[in-house]
Amino acid sequence: MEKESNVSFMKFESHVQKIKYDVIKSVAKYTISGKLKDNFYKIPKQIIKGPEPTLRCCIYKERAIIEERVSMAMGGDEEHNNLIQVLEIACDECPVDAYKVTESCRGCVAHKCLEACPFGAIDIISTRSVINKDKCRECGKCKAACPYEAIAYIQRPCIKACNAGALSIDENKKARIDNSKCISCGACITNCPFGAIMDKSYVVNVINMIKRCRKNGNKSYAVIAPAIASQFSYAKIGQVITAIKKLGFHHVVEAALGADIVALNETRDFKGEIGELNFITSSCCPAFVQYIQKNYKDLEEHISKTVSPMIAAARLIKSIDSNANIVFIGPCIAKKAEIAEEDLKENCDYALTFEELLAYLDASEIYVADQEESAFDNASLFGRMFARSGGLTEAIEEVIKEENVDVDFKPVICSGLKECDISLKLAEFNKLAGNFIEGMACKGGCIGGPGAINHGPKNKTDVDKYGKLAAERKIKDSLRIFEIDKINLTRK
Repeated sequence: MEKESNVSFMKFESHVQKIKYDVIKSVAKYTISGKLKDNFYKIPKQIIKGPEPTLRCCIYKERAIIEERVSMAMGGDEEHNNLIQVLEIACDECPVDAYKVTESCRGCVAHKCLEACPFGAIDIISTRSVINKDKCRECGKCKAACPYEAIAYIQRPCIKACNAGALSIDENKKARIDNSKCISCGACITNCPFGAIMDKSYVVNVINMIKRCRKNGNKSYAVIAPAIASQFSYAKIGQVITAIKKLGFHHVVEAALGADIVALNETRDFKGEIGELNFITSSCCPAFVQYIQKNYKDLEEHISKTVSPMIAAARLIKSIDSNANIVFIGPCIAKKAEIAEEDLKENCDYALTFEELLAYLDASEIYVADQEESAFDNASLFGRMFARSGGLTEAIEEVIKEENVDVDFKPVICSGLKECDISLKLAEFNKLAGNFIEGMACKGGCIGGPGAINHGPKNKTDVDKYGKLAAERKIKDSLRIFEIDKINLTRK
């Protein structure tokens, strides 16, 4: 079978995902050839050829939207600090009217809905209430006032997906992100049916960084998340590693190795701090950490001081090669925000998602199924299991067992932001049935991340199978050749 691309082995889940792939692939291809500056404006016409539109009202609007996506794929607006942004031109065709008067309306005399609406959006026609869509701001006061519960509320997909409460609708009925609440989890991106929300991509920066390394003799390293086990199902993991190396990376390191380091340090932190605090939360998921910082400020002191596996792996690499340039590749969009945090800068240079990796490989004409296998066995079974919910807990329990640590460890495992919020509320009122919260913003853990190639339900056994391929079964065995005690594993 002749292989034209890596995607010939898989099926896109939606047209939105295909468009995102096409845009990033085009941007990457022009960057690789050094012709991006002179050709980026051609991409909309190359993707939307016309003459007939495919999904929108006309090809001109479709191309205008692609133009915005190209801008985001090139790094986005530097003056706009938030990693995730709404493409306003694409956010105007959502067919959902959040509030709708149903047949349950009795046409009562009181008309409490009319009196409750602060925008004059309720009209009375033939004694029945009707919502004027042009005036409605979706505040919900009419629904709350109706004694018959005759007004239905249907959430827009992006708002429904945002468990951080960062999304709302502005006066023009466009989605609006409250940056003070956004935790960069990316749930809105994968749930918007019109592809009107997108994260900034750093694929251009990564390609140019690799080019610079080739010129100045420095080395670039890829740190790969263990969730790689649920990606590229048509190939072996060793083939994926070879393909990544061919992009120009000197070496590929498992983030799971950083997870092994974190498990050791997390256990020490827990033992040292649990005497002063009645509970500690994990710090591996940046979206979970951000959620605590933005919504439970009184609980900030309970966040583990240990860095995430990504940062631990980066610091390990730089302890060996101080001039190393490091790129994290995984399913997590929040990692892009984490590397820019003030107390974590200068550890990892850039982050790419698995979706971006797929487009980057195809732009480079590197096909995973054609590659020979490379060795990839420098982390333990438990480090690799960090990719799924409960993996961190199992790793800490393993350290307690391996080192015979005398500590009362009572974990509470939270899969998804809703479960995290429940546990944090209980902790806030000293009702938590445990002393360690393992929080993952994505349902199922990192394998459910928004930057994954496949966004459907993930089977945690894929990660467990990958973990069992590890040469090392004990956490300390995977770290025996490294002087990890010399690495700073706390946030600055």
